[in-house]
Amino acid sequence: MKLRKYFYVLIFILLTSLLYSQENLKEKLESLPGILSVEKIEPDSQYVEAFKIFIEQPIDHNNPYGNKFKQKFYLSHRNDSLPMVIELDGYNVNFNRTNELASILKCNRIVVEHRYFGESIADNLDWKYLTIEQAAKDHHKIIETLKSIYTDKWITTGISKGGQTTYIHKYYFPEDADASVCYVAPLNLTQEDPRIYHFLDNVGTEECRNKMIMFQREALKRADDLIPLLREESKKLGYTYSLGNDRFVFEYVVLEYGFAFWQWQKTSCEQIPDTTASNEVLFEHLQKGSSFDYFSDKDVKTILPFFYQAYAQMGYYGYDISNFKDLLTEVKEPTSKIFLPKDLNPEFDCCTMQKINTWLQKHGNNMIFIYGGNDTWSATAVELTGETNALKMVKSGGNHRTRINSFDKKERDKIINSLETWLDYKIPE
Repeated sequence: MKLRKYFYVLIFILLTSLLYSQENLKEKLESLPGILSVEKIEPDSQYVEAFKIFIEQPIDHNNPYGNKFKQKFYLSHRNDSLPMVIELDGYNVNFNRTNELASILKCNRIVVEHRYFGESIADNLDWKYLTIEQAAKDHHKIIETLKSIYTDKWITTGISKGGQTTYIHKYYFPEDADASVCYVAPLNLTQEDPRIYHFLDNVGTEECRNKMIMFQREALKRADDLIPLLREESKKLGYTYSLGNDRFVFEYVVLEYGFAFWQWQKTSCEQIPDTTASNEVLFEHLQKGSSFDYFSDKDVKTILPFFYQAYAQMGYYGYDISNFKDLLTEVKEPTSKIFLPKDLNPEFDCCTMQKINTWLQKHGNNMIFIYGGNDTWSATAVELTGETNALKMVKSGGNHRTRINSFDKKERDKIINSLETWLDYKIPE
């Protein structure tokens, strides 16, 4: 009887302790400098608790007493004695997303929304402060602030533009994290990097590339028949276009097909219709292989800060029209600059990404770069010179969705073992 009584007392103490620690964590977070709000939210099954948090950031970190904005991030907590994976997203973050790396390492997780996106927008948007250095300082402040609670190892990570954000942060603040994993992250060196065109001229087989060109040419030849289908489908999906007239948008959709086909591989070479296919079959394949929403007003508005960053510092891609010039009537000099309003024309900084590229090759230790071999963005992948211990892992045939779990066991083990060594951390069973 006594033993049972002690057992219940012990359970009560443990539950009380757990409840106190949970409440205590929220209080700790709220007491941190710069934290504006901490909202408790439902954690996913891997975590004990989770929070939606806003932190105050200077619009200009070089003038910390000037205008401010609030930046959003999500925290998922296991145990403050475990490492922290912080995902530096390049865009808006609409919910508390899962993260492959945090799941693999079985540790705490933060997901940060990028400045000027989503809910992390200043009242008076001054575009000159949307720079890669200002964003890196945002992330440094979050890490510095949360390290007072999470004192173990830190790992930065990000996907695509988030991967760029991750290696850029590493360049400015190399001591913030003990390791970094950059997924499918391009490192462009010009406004519209020509390496993209070389890649598209050589990826896959010659037969497949020729088949793609013939399909695109046939779509352009049948523009008068296919544009009404585009108009009808866009109305159904709620897409509107302000970039230009229907023919203008259609021609860009056809040009985008080449990049998107290899980036996402939503369709295959075998599925490309030949020139005898019906209008409906051609249109269905175009919609599957390219992106209508990419040119829509809603998407353009949502990711406008991305296009500003691309043409101010980070670079992007244009279109090679040598195979289609004779069939284009509206698009004469294609460029992705069409997404920028006419009054937003930043001067391109040609030096900073060059400096980052050199620094990564010479000093970027404890970093892993993951790419899909067929992903168009691997055309401008980080190139390693062997001067650091960084790893570059390329999944043969992989696309922009390539992750650690995309690799076979031997390659996965190589990635995970490297992280365990760098972090001096053994993943819990």
